[in-house]
Amino acid sequence: MPPLAKLKINGETVDITVDAETPLLWVIREQLGLTGTKYACGIGVCGACTVHIDGSAVRSCLLPVSAVDPAQEIVTIEGLSSDGSHPLQQAWEELDVPQCGYCQPGMIMSAAALLNQNPSPTDADIDAKVTNICRCGTYNRVRRGIHLAAEINKRGETS
Repeated sequence: MPPLAKLKINGETVDITVDAETPLLWVIREQLGLTGTKYACGIGVCGACTVHIDGSAVRSCLLPVSAVDPAQEIVTIEGLSSDGSHPLQQAWEELDVPQCGYCQPGMIMSAAALLNQNPSPTDADIDAKVTNICRCGTYNRVRRGIHLAAEINKRGETS
């Protein structure tokens, strides 16, 4: 029988039975039913599987569940805000950032980690830290969305 693991996800501690080498992505999607975190490349390149671990953006398709300490806080796109009021979600909606939308949860999670570390990023900062791949090519809208979210943060607005 696989071992029992304890994870703290979106503020809740959960016990799961899982093989220690199972990627965190599959635990999130298949065992916990949090399907906002997407599977795409499976090799950590595209970023569709991005989640936060203790505030840092992490590609969950490469991280075995055994590498996550039970005390670490994992946040998925579902945990970013319960009502869509996060400044990035507001900016994405206002600017109609996504085209197909598949990569956008990972984009938003990478952008949120960036804004937590750097509340006023330049375009160069965004290019360096938000390395997610978008097949639709909405990079210019993503960049505008991140700048708008930074402004919303500064003004202290929430919907």
